[in-house]
Amino acid sequence: MSLPKCPKCGSEYTYEDGSMLVCPECFYEWTLEDNSANEENVVKDANGNILQNGDSVTIIKDLKVKGASNDLKRGTKVKNIRLIDDGIHNIDCKIDGFGAMKLKSEFVKKN
Repeated sequence: MSLPKCPKCGSEYTYEDGSMLVCPECFYEWTLEDNSANEENVVKDANGNILQNGDSVTIIKDLKVKGASNDLKRGTKVKNIRLIDDGIHNIDCKIDGFGAMKLKSEFVKKN
């Protein structure tokens, strides 16, 4: 059986310690049940690619922004995203010219 990568840092050097899985690089501990729950909360872009914290994405559709005089245009690049789960949005980021913003993953593609 192949052990899963660390859900915290992505290290492939995980090992079993009794019923727990341990990452030797960041010292994160979890169980296989925890890991299956994390796989359900995977955030994917419009093309089905898995997104992670720190990724760069491109907006694939013009988006209206409440309170802003202009829209976010298709092709706008966003660097260093943070994944969140606030019930509606999946991505927290800063966009040049707009500032801090939350986006839905269905409107971006991974670079």
